[in-house]
Amino acid sequence: MNVGKRFAVRVVEKALDVFVLPVGHVALAFEWEHLHRFFRHFDIDCVFDVGANGGQYGRMLRQRVGYRGQIISYEPIPERAATLRAVAAHDGAWTVEELALDAAEGHASFNVFAVDEFSSLHALSDLARRQFREHVRLERRIDVQTNTLANELLKYQARLGFRRPYLKLDTQGHDLSVAAGAGERLRDFVGLQSELAIQRLYEDAPGFEQALEFYRSRGFELSALVPNNLGHFPRLLEIDCIMFRA
Repeated sequence: MNVGKRFAVRVVEKALDVFVLPVGHVALAFEWEHLHRFFRHFDIDCVFDVGANGGQYGRMLRQRVGYRGQIISYEPIPERAATLRAVAAHDGAWTVEELALDAAEGHASFNVFAVDEFSSLHALSDLARRQFREHVRLERRIDVQTNTLANELLKYQARLGFRRPYLKLDTQGHDLSVAAGAGERLRDFVGLQSELAIQRLYEDAPGFEQALEFYRSRGFELSALVPNNLGHFPRLLEIDCIMFRA
């Protein structure tokens, strides 16, 4: 969609208080509406955006959900982090960390694929290589700094003074390791959103049953399941869970 069309769509949306969606993207509106209700109900005042890529989630929160609180985005690929910093530069409540979160602090080897949204600390599964082919061609491996969610939470609580944080995880097979790095501080989050593997796209990634059991064991309950990858009909590969702390 060109700039003129995008502007016209935004004018119509604002005037009529509606969302204008491309064909095949209706499922996105459910996520936006649910997050809008969720953030208002639980009075979310800070979002930890882990696996931010180019800032798609943060822009969605601002443009579609209406969230105006703090966002802290984590992205380990240097070029993507630079893009994200440019996006966040005009937003006084958006912070960017060029960092990978993990179960422990240190360094790790990170796989950067041809389409960098697939990039991960994990190797790809046979299914991913068959399904996505050239998209998942390995371009390079980079050394990335890692830290734990517990450390980052303490640092930013002291700096920003938030009280009701929300955790969004989109780390390509690594969500549970990030959550494990929070330890008991995971319970400080009012809610979380995590990618569940219906079909494993990464080696050694937990299945959706294991992930849900992990979050439930830490005191979280399901609020919604929302699609997170369109365009692979009829196969369901992954889905996001939105959970609240019970």
